[in-house]
Amino acid sequence: MSKTSTAIVPGAYSVSPDHLFDLAAKLKDGYTSADPFPHCVLENLFPEELLDQILAEFQKPGELDWQRFDNKNEKKLALKSEMQLSNTARHFLWELNSQVFIFFLQALTGIKGLVPDPHLMGGGLHHIERGGLLKIHADFNHHERLNLQRRINLLIYLNRDWKEEYGGHLELWSRDMKTCVKKILPVFNRAVVFSTTDWAYHGHPEPLTCPEGWSRKSLAMYYYTNGRPAEEMSAQHSTLFQGRPGETVEKGRKKRSIKEVVKDFVPPIAVKAWRGVTGKKPEERPH
Repeated sequence: MSKTSTAIVPGAYSVSPDHLFDLAAKLKDGYTSADPFPHCVLENLFPEELLDQILAEFQKPGELDWQRFDNKNEKKLALKSEMQLSNTARHFLWELNSQVFIFFLQALTGIKGLVPDPHLMGGGLHHIERGGLLKIHADFNHHERLNLQRRINLLIYLNRDWKEEYGGHLELWSRDMKTCVKKILPVFNRAVVFSTTDWAYHGHPEPLTCPEGWSRKSLAMYYYTNGRPAEEMSAQHSTLFQGRPGETVEKGRKKRSIKEVVKDFVPPIAVKAWRGVTGKKPEERPH
């Protein structure tokens, strides 16, 4: 099979499996040992003409039904509906959820059994205007519709001629939230892959200073598994925002398990009585 990186057909594209698997073999050791958590930065992974076409079709915020986030922790726009995307963008998303690309991510990250998200929960197109930001955070960890654990993020940046002074760097922070370990400028055709855990803290916490009319554009894809290593397990939660040194943020809340809720309302003697009759804990009863 040819090792040519890409081949474009009208409305779609494909990446050579050989090229991807060679790339994964070269990068996997560096990925798993990366500081502050497993990640890698991929340059020019996709054909420029394809991303240029998607960028040209990237509508202005007022022309599509964007979901708007506007609070102290995040100021951004997001679009996850396939029905509003062009054929080119839609086929690109499908390729990123394909068997070949999933195998590439598994070989790169060492995480087996990855499942793509056809619903684009939290993913899709992201559009952040001047003054926008996304405070440092750990991602939500559970896909409620699929009942799966979130494991991998893929971020693809679509910003031509983006300058350092515009900001919008993806920042990767240490587990103790004392140090920004790495800053990644969101330039055109730069992709970032990283593993998501409760301590994979990342974001771009400073307001964008790009020129008026510019915006930070990206495409986000998330991948899941049925379960995860025991040392990474935690209660289901939404986005967990974290304050940098000297900064206060409104943190997300972890969802409480049925067991935890039951303990608040059922006295211990009732629990013992229930076990004696049914052999089960109260939270295990049918409903």
